[in-house]
Amino acid sequence: MSLAAYCVICCRRIGTSTPPPKRDTYWREIRNIIKFTGSLLLGGSLFLTYEVLALKKSLTLDTQVVEREKMKSYIYLHTVSLDNRENHELHKAVRKVLATSAKILRNPFAAPFSTVDIEDHECALWLLLRKSRSGDKTEQLEAVQEMSETHHWHDYQYRIIAQACDPRVLIGLARSKESDLRFFLPPPPLPSLKEDSSIEEELRQLLASLPQTELDECTQYFTSLALNESSQSLAAQKGGLWCFGGNGLPYAESFGEVPSATVEMFCLEAIVKHSEISTHCDKIKANGGLQLLQRLYQFHKDCPKVQRNIMRIIGNMALNEHLHSPIVRSGWVSIVAEAMKSHHIMKVSHAARILANLDRETVQEKYQDGVYVLHPQHRTSQPIRADVLFIHGLMGAAFKTWRQQDSEQVVIEKALEDEDRYTTCWPKTWLARDCPALRIISVEYDTTLSDWRARCPMERKSIAFRSNELLRKLRAAGVGDRPMIWISHSMGGLLVKKMLLEASKKPEMSTVINNTRGIIFYSVPHHGSHLAEYSVNIRYLLFPSLEVKELSKDSPALKALQDDFLEFAKDKNFQVLSFVETLPTYIGSMIKLHVVPVESAGIDSLKICWPLDA
Repeated sequence: MSLAAYCVICCRRIGTSTPPPKRDTYWREIRNIIKFTGSLLLGGSLFLTYEVLALKKSLTLDTQVVEREKMKSYIYLHTVSLDNRENHELHKAVRKVLATSAKILRNPFAAPFSTVDIEDHECALWLLLRKSRSGDKTEQLEAVQEMSETHHWHDYQYRIIAQACDPRVLIGLARSKESDLRFFLPPPPLPSLKEDSSIEEELRQLLASLPQTELDECTQYFTSLALNESSQSLAAQKGGLWCFGGNGLPYAESFGEVPSATVEMFCLEAIVKHSEISTHCDKIKANGGLQLLQRLYQFHKDCPKVQRNIMRIIGNMALNEHLHSPIVRSGWVSIVAEAMKSHHIMKVSHAARILANLDRETVQEKYQDGVYVLHPQHRTSQPIRADVLFIHGLMGAAFKTWRQQDSEQVVIEKALEDEDRYTTCWPKTWLARDCPALRIISVEYDTTLSDWRARCPMERKSIAFRSNELLRKLRAAGVGDRPMIWISHSMGGLLVKKMLLEASKKPEMSTVINNTRGIIFYSVPHHGSHLAEYSVNIRYLLFPSLEVKELSKDSPALKALQDDFLEFAKDKNFQVLSFVETLPTYIGSMIKLHVVPVESAGIDSLKICWPLDA
């Protein structure tokens, strides 16, 4: 407009003024117009160039991520300050657009933006994530179940869930039978070992850092043994000699092992005991124990015994709800989820215990050390109608007592072929398949025939002590809340009788009595066993343990227990079934005897619980 006005003025001046020489005036006016127009064009071009460059710098996009993910719902922007006031309205408008976009990207679960800029095949994923964060518990559980049943997603979609879901969802997926392992991110990188240090030395330092208070005699024994032997091992590594000493037999049994591996086992045994104390679990976490145990677990991939002890520690720590978040953050859920896919029943059962203690959404019970759920080990919609409890006896265990009978070689071959034809734990494989509405629990406690072979020489646990300990653990696991059946073998039957008698004296344990529907005794020495007499006669060889001494034939204590139980049971609404076997039992490779005579209501053959087939 100013250019046009200037031209008009010049024309008027040309028309009204005294005409100078015509040619000179004409070119002078043309030059003035060109000067003004050129300045205007150059200035405008520079201004527009500056604005374009400034705008480009503000809107730089990370297109590499978009190309890699191949999805429109992810657009990553470099951080820019949206509060900077510029002088131009254009910048204000751009900032408004960016703020709106950022709001959409930050809240993909908000109702107005649930499908904004998302491909049709991505909607289900984001809606599932939104549902999993619902305040409604039923909706949240349904979302986890739907995720676990999804097997058609691409890798990046599983990774989106893994990165976006909260710990509750992650634990739920780990406890879901069909979950894909791609839901679980690899554990975070472990911190580097200190210079001139080793896993064994780090483990020793962790053990030494734990409090030495509130310890029973066995915990003190294991701690002292581990610290003493780790010191000898370190001395040997630095040029000293490895020597065996102390308790004798544990060292002799491990004579062929690598010393460092033996020391690690001693340390783990001690830490297992420490992890039963809540305040000590806090110390384990604070001193980097979660990461160190993870390093040891990965290092001993081919050593199931080491891995089981480590999972026992994590399972004990998971009993403390304030430690759930550190356990999840350290990557243990991913490791345990992988263990749940194992074909080894013992490994799966230890992993299932950890996850059950972590899962406060669907599990109210707490499973302490030695209490293992054989079924159901995953989340299930099947209502549980009753509990079946398996209590092993002398020289038994939570798993091996209830295996199928066969030779060791056939065991290995059949286990690899088909679990339906051969099982290393028939309650988990056969009973769970036939009766899916049961919760099947197996307990484990240390027993030994001789003090010479005792894992803890200071441990002198009577039947009365063990029964109270087991009853407390089982009640914490919710035993007594529904109808139940006890299945016991050998000394386990005596423990069952003692537990029921003790529960009858405690009002808070009344549900255990009221919900007991039946008891099955496998070779339970109600009136004592010849094994105790045999052990006493050669006591200098066997050094009979307290458990064996309590099983003496016609023991007054056993007679009193039997009489009290019969008096207690006569007016109770449960049935009793006893199994008796007449075949002798091998004790070791040389001794063969009838451990419990038929007249003692069953013999104690170790194989009586090993069925030939289903």
